[in-house]
Amino acid sequence: MDTSLKTETTARLAIADSNEAAQQNLEHRTGTSIEAIKQAFLENLFFVQGKPVALATKHDYYMALAHLVRDRMLYRWNGTAESYTQDRCRTVCYLSAEFLMGPHLGNNLINMGIYDQVKAAMEELGLDFEDLLAQEVEPGLGNGGLGRLAACYLDSMASLEVPSLGYGIRYEFGIFEQGISQGWQIERTDKWLRHGNPWEVARPEWATEVMFGGHTESYTDAAGDYRVRWVPSQEVLGTPYDTPILGYQVDTANTLRLWKAEAIESFDFEVFNQGDYYGAVEEKVSSENLTKVLYPNDETLAGKRLRLKQQFFFVSCSLQDMFRILKGQTIPVEEFHEKFSIQLNDTHPAIASAELMRLLVDEYHLDWNIAWEITQQAMAYTNHTLLPEALEKWPISLFGSLLPRHLEIIYEINTRFLELVRMRFPKDSARLERMSLIDESGERYVRMANLACVSSHTINGVAKLHSELLKQTVLKDFYELFPEKFCNMTNGVTPRRWIALSNPRLTKMVTEKIGEGWLKELEKTKQLESLATDSGFQDEWHEMKSAAKRELAGRIHQQFGVLVDPTSMFDVQVKRIHEYKRQHLNALHIVTLYSQLKQNPQMEILPRTFIFGGKAAPGYHMAKLMIKLITSVGEMANKDPDLRNQLRVIFLPNYNVTNSQRVYPASDLSEQISTAGKEASGTGNMKFAMNGALTIGTLDGANVEIRDAVGAENFFLFGLTADEVAKMKFEGYTPRDYYLGNPYLKDAIDLIASGHFSHGDGSLFQPLLDKLLYQDPFMLLADYQAYVDCQRTVSKAYQDQRRWLEMSILNASRMGYFSSDRSVQEYCQRIWKVSPAPVDIDRYIKVSGRFGGELSCKLH
Repeated sequence: MDTSLKTETTARLAIADSNEAAQQNLEHRTGTSIEAIKQAFLENLFFVQGKPVALATKHDYYMALAHLVRDRMLYRWNGTAESYTQDRCRTVCYLSAEFLMGPHLGNNLINMGIYDQVKAAMEELGLDFEDLLAQEVEPGLGNGGLGRLAACYLDSMASLEVPSLGYGIRYEFGIFEQGISQGWQIERTDKWLRHGNPWEVARPEWATEVMFGGHTESYTDAAGDYRVRWVPSQEVLGTPYDTPILGYQVDTANTLRLWKAEAIESFDFEVFNQGDYYGAVEEKVSSENLTKVLYPNDETLAGKRLRLKQQFFFVSCSLQDMFRILKGQTIPVEEFHEKFSIQLNDTHPAIASAELMRLLVDEYHLDWNIAWEITQQAMAYTNHTLLPEALEKWPISLFGSLLPRHLEIIYEINTRFLELVRMRFPKDSARLERMSLIDESGERYVRMANLACVSSHTINGVAKLHSELLKQTVLKDFYELFPEKFCNMTNGVTPRRWIALSNPRLTKMVTEKIGEGWLKELEKTKQLESLATDSGFQDEWHEMKSAAKRELAGRIHQQFGVLVDPTSMFDVQVKRIHEYKRQHLNALHIVTLYSQLKQNPQMEILPRTFIFGGKAAPGYHMAKLMIKLITSVGEMANKDPDLRNQLRVIFLPNYNVTNSQRVYPASDLSEQISTAGKEASGTGNMKFAMNGALTIGTLDGANVEIRDAVGAENFFLFGLTADEVAKMKFEGYTPRDYYLGNPYLKDAIDLIASGHFSHGDGSLFQPLLDKLLYQDPFMLLADYQAYVDCQRTVSKAYQDQRRWLEMSILNASRMGYFSSDRSVQEYCQRIWKVSPAPVDIDRYIKVSGRFGGELSCKLH
């Protein structure tokens, strides 16, 4: 530790006079000067962490800094809550099973506008600021794009001063931590809470009780009305943990409220005294298991049961919390839909409509028709998938055993809904069967997507193509019945995290050229277009990209011992591992290049570093086999002298927000190669382009709109269209014909099958190859040649560096539409009907007497 830190600690902890100390304490908790930040940091190290400098660890320094930043957020946070309460603002409630927030510290510093001051203060104290940022353990509360989208939207809602609450689950262990052992994915427990979380505040006084199981009883109330009572067999306590979500350069700080499951009685003293020590805490263990892990493996009935319980748990907690807010603001229950706009982020929270009906009808005794009108006006549903198998459904037997009252409510909703369908489409029994909330074909299921469609006033897709395909395929029947419900909301991502925080060099360049303000109005980056052919600006751009590539190459060498040439093209595919995302198409291209170089060692190709990253679901064997193939090819390519360092293949383990912030700025080529018609939108494609990477991709998801925005000449397009995919499948697709008819494809597949990449074990990758040759549901073999040809075009383009730099600049400058700020503004106008409610923090501080003066007056 630098001696300057020890000296300052001793000096600053000597506080003179009490009045002066009180004033200093106030400044230290709220001041943003370098001196105030240093003082607060040192006091937090001593008084919050309880450590002298001699015993303090890097984690202690991080915690002291995190509490310093949180202190400076509290006026905004409390002021926002008080402002919303006083004004009884209409509020967006964003219900999501995932919130992949990423590290909080750097993002909060950016949004508060004190990043530079804090960095300078830490450096003056002799600390490595980047090292402090690296100490934060990322909250593992999401799996991929769904959770990251939710996080971007929370950031934008706060930045646009939109009253909102994010509701989800406080998973104790979150998504697993991915390791790679002998090329295979291994899953380790993600202990993100092991050292505590300085950003959250527990609110046990707002805990709610959630019921499961049991049975229902009907009765007649005092007014003679028919009623139903739910008599549960289990009750669980949901305790909220709140995290402030700070807007960019505004006083608004909204809230992410995550629920932790606990036992109502965590310890049975009588059972303990009888010697049953496990039985004494059995209820505690059973209850807390609810929120242990994100997405438990649902291949077993027990896994399905836990997952359904998780979904109902957080939805019930959240809705009950909304009723608590209604009561606190003296708003009648009948105005629930006027106070709250509830967005269902995919089908995971779709049970919300049945739970809201239960609360309105059973607890608040509203008439069914009134309750149903409130429910429909409150709910909106975002669909995130075109894969029919991804639309959740639950076995009736399981659903009824856990949620007997909700099954009754769903039956009633279904009966009334099917009457409407019969009226509109008489004698169409097939349509009735497809649209029913209950799947009657074989084992009976509750269809959650159907429930979400029926009970929501708006249904939106997340890219223009996706929204159109929803109308034509998986939700076609609902579109024909409710065309007015459907609309498109193309996804967006926040430029604060994905440019300002991830890529400070790019941020500095843009600000120097076009001035401040573009991080809130990303369309302003269009002003950079005029510089795309400027040689001086291109040189700056090239150095910015090269510096990011050198940093990533250094990390790769440090982690894997593999030397990567930073002047090679960085060809990157980082996303969830799934067959429809087609990482194995990318791998086939690499094997083709490898085979060509082996057959002709003197052949010259564009040097490339292929970088992969992403997690496979624990029960998804084929995705795990894809990871094994990629790592096996990399193992051979990275040490083969015949390749003369022209190919490097790297798989980055445990890909998450933290790691992605290092990858996007360093990427030259973004692989967005999903089968056309399968990717709902994608958001990684947006982050890459914002950071100047060029895209090779199909006309799938938001790729279509990105290509339109950046210009077809600045996008590498290949592959079948969604219509061509559907036509080919309808007419009969025989993938083996492509294998037999294409010598390069045959050579690549045969090389894998020979065991060349698996130490002679020809059977290792056979399941993957057999599926390609005899099924190929995602049309890899049909798209293979077009992909390889397009990659040749990419190589040729990269060799003309001036033209490549021009395309890179144009990609980054034309991505303004894909800011999540634009997405949220559209949601506010078209779905939520919510207006900004600016918070005046200076007024709040004045009224509150700054540091509790108001409370002091009340107490005296």
